[in-house]
Amino acid sequence: MKKTLADNVITIENIDRFAFTNTSIVKKPVKGVALSFHGLGYTGEITEQNDFTRRLAELGVAFVFPYYGPWSWMNRSGVEYTDALVEAVFRGFSLPDDAPVVSAGGSMGGLSALVYPVYARRVPVAVAADSPVCDLVYHFTERDDLPRTLLAAFADYDCSFEEALRSASPIHLVDRLPDIKYYIVHGDKDVLVDKKMHSDRLVGKMKSAGLNVEYVEVPGMEHCAMGAAAAGFNAFIEENFIK
Repeated sequence: MKKTLADNVITIENIDRFAFTNTSIVKKPVKGVALSFHGLGYTGEITEQNDFTRRLAELGVAFVFPYYGPWSWMNRSGVEYTDALVEAVFRGFSLPDDAPVVSAGGSMGGLSALVYPVYARRVPVAVAADSPVCDLVYHFTERDDLPRTLLAAFADYDCSFEEALRSASPIHLVDRLPDIKYYIVHGDKDVLVDKKMHSDRLVGKMKSAGLNVEYVEVPGMEHCAMGAAAAGFNAFIEENFIK
């Protein structure tokens, strides 16, 4: 497996400089990795464990929240950065090659959770996406604050801009999505990422392609405001590590 620049920098000893993790408290032996991708514009750092990260730690699951930049859109750099974090956990805890990886996130992070398995070195066994951006070509026109973030993410690509957007657009990657488990949550009151233009269309295409997707449609739910639906979302992530 060829190492990238990020592989040569990130180790299990310094991983918390590059992501928020629960690796300092995770119960041994470690069973796998739960990735959680942030939404657009996130520039903060998580400073404390929460109930979910502690629950995963008790299950022996390494939780990893990549700090790869606020406008990533799971571009090439985002994929390589995430791969390096996953490899650091696998090496650091001597995980077997078949240890499960789960990809999750909301909004841009939901897109990232869906796109990452297409390019990942270690293909996740499942994806959980909350209010995900699914059509990146359409999303470019959806809000005035989006074009600059997308150009920043793909400006160095050696292709047309639309081709670059399609390369990280779940609805344009359905034929490349791996045959794994998918769990998508979206609400009908989302005014930032239109459910009808994104998840409704993507899920229809995924089902037509024979993919295993559970779609939870939540009446009255606003953008990434799962509320009670979060319990099922988290349970879906956890079940992939429980034998």
